Amino acid sequence: METGSVRMRSDMVEKEGSNETREEIFELESSLNVSDGSHQFHSMNALEILRETVRILRYNLPGFMIIAAFLICPVSAVFMSNLLVDHSIVKRLTVRLLLVAKTCGLPLRPFIKQSSQRFAESAVSSAMCFPLFITLSLLSKAAVVYCVDCTYSRKYADSTKFFVIILKFWRRLVFTYVWMCVVIVACVTTFFVFLVAACSSLSVLGFTPDLVVYVMILMGLVFSVVFAYAIVVCNIGIVICVLEEVSGPQAMLRAGVLIKGQTQVGLLIFLGSTIGLAFVEGLFEHRVKTLSYGDGSSRIWEGPLLVVMYSFVVLVDSMMSTVFYFSCKSYTMENSDGECQSMLETP
Repeated sequence: METGSVRMRSDMVEKEGSNETREEIFELESSLNVSDGSHQFHSMNALEILRETVRILRYNLPGFMIIAAFLICPVSAVFMSNLLVDHSIVKRLTVRLLLVAKTCGLPLRPFIKQSSQRFAESAVSSAMCFPLFITLSLLSKAAVVYCVDCTYSRKYADSTKFFVIILKFWRRLVFTYVWMCVVIVACVTTFFVFLVAACSSLSVLGFTPDLVVYVMILMGLVFSVVFAYAIVVCNIGIVICVLEEVSGPQAMLRAGVLIKGQTQVGLLIFLGSTIGLAFVEGLFEHRVKTLSYGDGSSRIWEGPLLVVMYSFVVLVDSMMSTVFYFSCKSYTMENSDGECQSMLETP
């Protein structure tokens, strides 16, 4: 059935004489190889996942651009501009973090002060933007998963059908996202508890402040790896709760089992996305919040441009997480005959 369908579409292309349509079909067929039941299942590395994401993006570019424009851009604009952030709260939180650092024996160097202020801004901004994260941002993640799933099932995404489908799993999606937040907060809290305990112990034992700083940096590096793994598991958990009948901690456990053996790929994807987001955030901080030409007219075009760039990176990150799920799924599942069917429409 699939071969006949592809042959019919190819005949239509030859009759129309459209090279552009021929290229689109080629891109679609090449991107669907991993989910084809007659194809040998295999895992993909980070570069192959990026190429697969680009193919899917080119095939359904209008749909993904609508998701970015109406669901991702508003959240990115509010989050990057700190529009909802109360700077007095940030200042108080920064002072308390510096007091804790001083009590633990850490010297109040510029690095410590900047890190404390940055963490305070991120924490307050995330808390203030939580309503947007649990609505528009979560809806955008579900929409991306739906579009990628439609691409693999050789169907075009339908916004009306999407909103009908999302009503079925919206509660478990929110439930999974809340558990994702719990996991992230637990990781950060555990890190700070161990960091304070270790620095305080070293200070009491008479170690120099420089050595305490080195221990703090080493613990920070270890925490970065653990935190990155937790984020990868949470992102795959969100995809799983959309495509499978599990949610909450079951989705997280399922994600941990699914990416086993592919952890390095997930960490590379997270690293690339983090670098991209941090780069755009740094540009926004420097060009829009700090610098401006003359009367500040540069912010009129630089600000929206950087918001669009940030939203595009977020979109690609969500797409790569979904493709990574299909890669891990294909690696672990047995070969099955028959036509590929959308997971969102399976009974």
